[in-house]
Amino acid sequence: MFRSATPFRTRRSRIGGFSMVELAVSLTVLMVLTAIAIPSLMHSFRTYQLNDTAARLSDMLKFTRFEAVRRNRAVPFQLRQFGNDWVAWTDLNNDGNLDLTEKQVRISGFVTFLPGGGGPPPTAITNAVGALTPTPANPGPLQFDARGAVRVGNTLSNNVYVFYVGGTSNPDEFGYRAVVLLPSGATQIWTAPAGGPWKRTG
Repeated sequence: MFRSATPFRTRRSRIGGFSMVELAVSLTVLMVLTAIAIPSLMHSFRTYQLNDTAARLSDMLKFTRFEAVRRNRAVPFQLRQFGNDWVAWTDLNNDGNLDLTEKQVRISGFVTFLPGGGGPPPTAITNAVGALTPTPANPGPLQFDARGAVRVGNTLSNNVYVFYVGGTSNPDEFGYRAVVLLPSGATQIWTAPAGGPWKRTG
């Protein structure tokens, strides 16, 4: 007996995708996660900027000292404000002018120099190194002699100089940095939150 074959049933494949509800929920979750992450990322970025500025300033002091020893003569470290920016440089030709060929560091934007007393009391720093002379209020300018020691006006200095670094607006929010220059020419980096205390980090 002949049996007819069962006809094939075709199935139409459905194309997958997001519905409007799924898309709205996904975007809402994404916006909530972004709102949570952005302040944390911004705080990390500002902290990095402060650390980087302190490290670059310390490196500039070290470079100036190295050049003085290498050249066997006094080399000034210059620090001057140009508008809202600060520029620190190694004045190799001792002319007091910022030349394009001289190594320099520009401090601008979010980070700036702060006057002495602008941050937490520097008790921990003074206990470690002695009384501090804030800069750039009256740096001198500072010089390094052929031995790498600090001089001001061609006279050996016994002062411990400190450069306070912080945010241009609301510095308490991101903390403070201090670059300390010892009479021997060695440098230290200290860090403090808004309420202190200061801790040496470099």
